[in-house]
Amino acid sequence: METYYFKSIPKLYRVGYQKFYTLQNLSTAQVAAIIFFVLSVAIRLFITLLPPALTRIHNFPEFSAANWATILITPFFYLSGAFLIKKVKTYRNGLQLSLAHILLFSTYLLTCGIVFTFMATSDPSRNIIIYMVALIAVGGVYTFEYQESILLTLVNVLIFSLILLYTHADPTEILYNELLLIVLAGIFFFVSRHIYSYRASQYIQFRMIKEKNVEIEKASAFKNDVLGMVAHDLRNPIGAVESIAQLIEMDDLDDDMQENMNMIKASCRKALAIINDLLEVARNDNSNQMTEALVDMNSFLQGIVQVWQHVSSFTNELILTSPQQPVHALIDQEKFHRVIDNLISNAAKFSKDKERIEILLSEKDTYVQIDVRDHGMGIPEPLLPNIFDRFSKAGRRGLKGEKSTGLGLSISKQIVEKHHGRIDVHSIEGEGTTFSIRLPRLKN
Repeated sequence: METYYFKSIPKLYRVGYQKFYTLQNLSTAQVAAIIFFVLSVAIRLFITLLPPALTRIHNFPEFSAANWATILITPFFYLSGAFLIKKVKTYRNGLQLSLAHILLFSTYLLTCGIVFTFMATSDPSRNIIIYMVALIAVGGVYTFEYQESILLTLVNVLIFSLILLYTHADPTEILYNELLLIVLAGIFFFVSRHIYSYRASQYIQFRMIKEKNVEIEKASAFKNDVLGMVAHDLRNPIGAVESIAQLIEMDDLDDDMQENMNMIKASCRKALAIINDLLEVARNDNSNQMTEALVDMNSFLQGIVQVWQHVSSFTNELILTSPQQPVHALIDQEKFHRVIDNLISNAAKFSKDKERIEILLSEKDTYVQIDVRDHGMGIPEPLLPNIFDRFSKAGRRGLKGEKSTGLGLSISKQIVEKHHGRIDVHSIEGEGTTFSIRLPRLKN
């Protein structure tokens, strides 16, 4: 922790920190004013209801007058504090006036404490103990710049010294208490500066974290813009290459040329798939817009299963198990279709031909659950924590050599979380993998 005993915090953060701790000081002063006012009223009731002989207070007339003074003066500090809080928050000024208010109120509290204890007991040793407690309390509660701490220390030393002289105590006792007073004043100063340093360090760390977050958000937004722009601009030339390859195929080609054309078209399709994934990532990062509708998940999943069963390259057995009654959820059908397609494609990639892939729909008390389960090669345990990371190193080639962009599961997680849901994975290597989606259930 950086210490600021005889200096202020760096200029970059100084004004913001002054406003921050000034508002805290004013709020604390208001609370202290309420407490002090209530105590003063309680003392007034006590000395009013009981006979003077029972109160046993020395210098009763002076004590009573001082008590009335605190009852009348303290509310002004509360009201002026409320005015200054509004001024600092609304108009972004009034810091110097607020500082004067806090210094005056702190001096007022300490002076009242000294005066009352001197009136209640003429023993300076007791007074110095109470004064010590009050000083440390003020130093710990309020935040002051070092100039203000020095000023408050000197003013209170002067006030206490004058009251000591007023009591006509023994010169030796006065000297002894003056020495103690100097020690206490030093303790107050260093407690005050330590509190200032601690709070200043916290404030600076908070500001630095906030600034870094803003920079990260800007960098992320810029990255997504560039990502979207590059991906969009790449899609057209790659599509053109694929179209040219198809036009060339219309001529009579020998086997070698046809094989080359097939490789060109396959590479174009693969590149377009990656570009579409990149565009999806950029869209999901830059937009929170969802076209949600209340959907019967039974019918929704059945439609997806039927589509996959008619895909010629899909050779697995796809089975949907769901309740007979409708199960409703609030989803964006287009985006959620992408999630289920990703999970089915992922399951097929790591399953053998004809191996069963299951989709299980169930309804719990607070959520709707969709499980996509395969019985394929499974995921090694070390890869599981990173399975949903963007461009994850957990990406592997499929059983038929399919490459992974490392984006599919990341996009799926993105979409599920935008639906206020969650997606988890459970896998045992060699036995299979289950991806579980939980969506909030709508109450009937």
